[in-house]
Amino acid sequence: MSVAPPIRVVIVDDQHMVRAGFRMLVDSQSDMEVVGEAGDGVEAVDLLASVAADVVLMDVRMPRMDGVEATRRIAPGDGRPKVVVLTTFDLDEYAFAALQAGASAFLLKDATPPDLLGAIRAAHAGDAVVAPSTTRRLLERFVRAPAAPTSTSPEALRRLGEVTDREREVLTLIARGLTNTEIARTLVVSEATVKTHVSRLLAKTGSRDRVQLVLLAFETGLGQTGG
Repeated sequence: MSVAPPIRVVIVDDQHMVRAGFRMLVDSQSDMEVVGEAGDGVEAVDLLASVAADVVLMDVRMPRMDGVEATRRIAPGDGRPKVVVLTTFDLDEYAFAALQAGASAFLLKDATPPDLLGAIRAAHAGDAVVAPSTTRRLLERFVRAPAAPTSTSPEALRRLGEVTDREREVLTLIARGLTNTEIARTLVVSEATVKTHVSRLLAKTGSRDRVQLVLLAFETGLGQTGG
């Protein structure tokens, strides 16, 4: 029986002690290894040009190049590492901007070790929404606009063109921060059915992961109005 290779992690933070703490935690796991560290976005971009990584733990507030611009340069495209944004504040416009730039998830720096390790594993697996309720609060704060129906971009609406009514329901519940299990309970369907709906939503809307689905829901008004 073959053993899966460890998740390759790069840590990006301008504080050496923070990086050392994260390295100690990650390297203590049998299914993970730290393959590099960077002290700012410039170093991170240079490092990832030569080092293969699966997940990047990215601080957002750093000198020279912040985590938002670094994420924009690192995250897009197939085969690129998933970026988990690390932020000090629950409602942080930098973290939201990083999600728009292509980050898969965000996590507070004071998260517990199990939460941080879970975020790395979730991002690597593509199930990238971390702490859904916190994600939703941040998105509500920085996506909601008074004139949402008139400010929705034609591109965002086009991406919903092939989505069924039931899939819209699922998308609305995703935007509220519900897990697959909670969605299944709300709609009185099986969790397997919810997973099928989520997979179809990702494919039909061209979304990379659940975070992008949440962004799309808020951009098109589903997140604000409850569908």
